[in-house]
Amino acid sequence: MKWMLTASASLPFLRHASWAAEEASKAGKSPSFPEPLAPPSAIAPGKAAKAVGYGTDPDLIKTYKPGDVWPLTFTDEQRRTTSVLCDLIIPADDKSPSASKVGVPDFIDEWISAPYPNHEKDRAVILPGIEWLDTEAKKRFGKTFVEATDAQRVEICDDIAFVAKAKSEHQEGAKFFALFRDLTAGGFYTTPEGMQDIGYVGNRPSVTFDGPPAEALRQVGLA
Repeated sequence: MKWMLTASASLPFLRHASWAAEEASKAGKSPSFPEPLAPPSAIAPGKAAKAVGYGTDPDLIKTYKPGDVWPLTFTDEQRRTTSVLCDLIIPADDKSPSASKVGVPDFIDEWISAPYPNHEKDRAVILPGIEWLDTEAKKRFGKTFVEATDAQRVEICDDIAFVAKAKSEHQEGAKFFALFRDLTAGGFYTTPEGMQDIGYVGNRPSVTFDGPPAEALRQVGLA
């Protein structure tokens, strides 16, 4: 949950601002904690998760695992495709691990499974987009996106890298890729490894504070 909140705040250029506080305000409801959810196994893979949110006052001290707050969405096959595409966007290098190694597929699954309107909109883009990748890979190479070679995957992604430049038959894939790329970056760069990769150190004092000046202390009778 903390990961989702942080990543959401780090991507102001996205349209993901659908949180429970807004929905509760519109409905004129008071903040409340959610009722216990059905376990993820109770929801058929890939089906829309009908769950309540975490209310307007989430517990940011508690550590949650994926699926603790609401049932997740991805099937095993969708998760494999997501992991491969995440690592194509942010591969491992000499500074940091790949996106999948720091749990970005979990983050994306958690994101599209959230029971809020804008997250549901993203779900409606991500799931068909993953299917589009496999369909395109089978059409070109006779194999799924996961089964394709790195060069074949890059060929597909090059054709959908930019919506404005994508051909008409690739527009669906390009819109999916634009959102998926933003979610991958948002998930990766809000992990400790991602922040270290870009040299982000957070709020730290830049100067040494030696206390108030002596003149100020004299004026109040303390020196």
